Formats: sequence, C-alpha cells, structure tokens
Amino acid sequence: MFRKNVLYLLLFILITSLALTACGKVGTPVPSALTVTDGLGRTVILEVPAQRIVSLAASNTEILYAVGAGAQVVGRDEFSDYPAEAKALPSVGGSFGKYTTEAIVNLKPDLVLAAEINTPELVQSLQDLGLKVYLLPNPTKIDGVYQNLTTIAQLTGHEKETKKLVESLQKRVKSVQDTVAKATTKPLVFYELDSTDPNAPYTAGPGTFVDLLIQMAGGQNLGSSLQGQWAQISAEQLILKNPNLIILGDSAYGVTAEAVGKRPGWGALQAVKNGSIYPFDDNLVSRPGPRLVDGLEAMAKLLHPELYK
Repeated sequence: MFRKNVLYLLLFILITSLALTACGKVGTPVPSALTVTDGLGRTVILEVPAQRIVSLAASNTEILYAVGAGAQVVGRDEFSDYPAEAKALPSVGGSFGKYTTEAIVNLKPDLVLAAEINTPELVQSLQDLGLKVYLLPNPTKIDGVYQNLTTIAQLTGHEKETKKLVESLQKRVKSVQDTVAKATTKPLVFYELDSTDPNAPYTAGPGTFVDLLIQMAGGQNLGSSLQGQWAQISAEQLILKNPNLIILGDSAYGVTAEAVGKRPGWGALQAVKNGSIYPFDDNLVSRPGPRLVDGLEAMAKLLHPELYK
C-alpha cells in the first residue's frame, strides 16, 4: 500500500510539473496578443510587438524614434526628416497624398502606421493587400500626445522607456504653465502660415495645435476668431486687430521680419513698430508628436521674455 501511494504521489508531481511547463513558469503570465482600436474605430491585433514598421506621416516617425523604436522603422513617408537618421530610410512617397504601394509591400512590414493625413481609402487599400495598418488619431489636447506615445510604445514593445518620456514631458509642460501663470498680460499673436499673397496671408484658426499652444503659452491667437482651421485674413483686418507679435511659421520658405515690415500698410502694426516679428520652426507646432512640448517652450519664451530672463 505504501509503495502504491508513493507511485500515485510521483505520478501527480510529474503531471503537475508538465502542466506548469506548458503554461510557463509559476507567476509568469502567458503572453497574449495586443488588441487596440485605431483612429478609424478599427480593431487591430498584434500577436507580438511590431518589428518592421512603415510610417506614413512625419509625426508618426518622430514618435517612433522618441519611444525608442527607431531601429524597427524600415520605411517612411518623404516628409519624415526628423530625427536626421530617419532621412536615410527608404521613402514610400506621400507628396499630394500619393504613396507607392509597391514600395510599402516590398518592405515587408508587420505594421503600417498611418495618421489622420492619410485617407480611410488608403488604409483600406493597404489592408486589402494583407498588411496590418494602424491609424493614429490626432490629439486635440496635450494629454492626447501622451496617450499616442503610450499607444505606440505598446505596439512596438517600448512601454518602460516611454513611461519615463511621458513623465519628463509632463514636467516640462507644468513648468511652462507655472511660469506663464505669473504673466500680467496675454499678448495678441498673429501666426503666419503662408504669405504667398501678402494682402491675404493664411493663419492658424481655432482647433489647431498652433491655437492650443499659443493659449497654453499665455497668449491670444488672433486666428481663433476666424472661420476654419486654416484661414485667410486681409491686411485690412489684420491692421484693425493690431497684433502685439507676429510669428513666422513660413520663415522656412524665406519670409523674413524685414520683408514683413516692408509690406504695404503693415508698418502701422504694433508688432512691426516694436520689432516683435520672429521666425519659427513650424514643425514644432504642426506635427502632433513629442516636439509639441519643444514648440510650447519656444512659444512661451517669445510671448513672455520677461519671465525667462
């Protein structure tokens, strides 16, 4: 009887050991697929973090490198120029919304990362080719930037370092908010996007990142009272509103403070009289990625230099 009980005990131990081996070590969760919903409301499932990624937007490329997934990017749209090493990657197009589908397929991606600048039709066509596509939605508030970083970290397997990145960005944003809270005025800002027609330049209207960041930096966006996110304003209207500052988001195209001051009628503007015309890197406020915080800091220093002495 004793020997029989021992045999039963040994058999129980053996079966239990085999079961634990099949399920993994005790206390170690079995890896499961990642299921996420993208900006089009589509369910996207990844069995493992993506290792070969094609980015269809410059903002996505910046996010991928920021979370530590740069080495996993195998292709990018032609406007992805930051960080510098991204420019060495194969381009899949993107000018006027035209991408080279064959180039995307040939890169054998396990994830194509789209953005709101990409049409649902493009996403569907890539999906029909058997590619896994995730469309990252544009954030409407700064918290949305943190969420997008976290989502891309999950898709690429970089949660730990991204948590530190988000905490760092949050601290920097709070520092700006604490600083501009001490301001006694809110300067009126004209942010110029395109002055091809200097008598009716384009500016950023309500609901844009420019509008959000100007407000967060302690200013008033002149364009917030206009219709549409990208709106034209006549020189006459601009003179009536009389902004305190002019920020040149189109400085990359050769627009200078000197040229602005020489425009007919613009010499009457307070910003021109005070020499408060500043070139600005528009990528910092137009690409919904972590560099929006860089844009916020730069904007706050322009709007409130007295607080950053």
